[in-house]
Amino acid sequence: MAKIIRLDPLGTETAIKTNDNLLSALLKHELNILQECGGRGMCSTCHVYIKEGMESLTPLNRREKRTLEVITTCKPNSRLACQARVIGDGVVVELPPGMYLHQIDDIESLIGKRAQEDILHPINGKVLVEKGKLITRSMIVQLKDTKVEVSRYLSQVTDAV
Repeated sequence: MAKIIRLDPLGTETAIKTNDNLLSALLKHELNILQECGGRGMCSTCHVYIKEGMESLTPLNRREKRTLEVITTCKPNSRLACQARVIGDGVVVELPPGMYLHQIDDIESLIGKRAQEDILHPINGKVLVEKGKLITRSMIVQLKDTKVEVSRYLSQVTDAV
């Protein structure tokens, strides 16, 4: 049986199968969501805020709790969309503002431009470059280094699982 959830700030409602995770609904609407860890609850790229209906989701599991502890933008209503399964109606999901570093294909092309959105770290959600800031060559080096570190981390985590 399908459950209805609302996606903010879009204001659209969508049906989701009972016990499906929120990530499936977000991907269905082609929202700015990644799944760097493959939906295993080990990164911050599907971090969302639950504005209403937390009781209509499955409880947090141990892995999700650990991951949320390192996300710098975590709030009491934070969940990982890949881990939160819908068991009732009335869930309202809000996406945190910003874009994750791994969404940027050509980092070099950003030199000399202002960040259109906050650029976020894919593991901890930390703001690497604030919206409106001029992106310098030294920032690009840091972003590239971060991208390599994240790739290494995720490959180690994948190998351990």
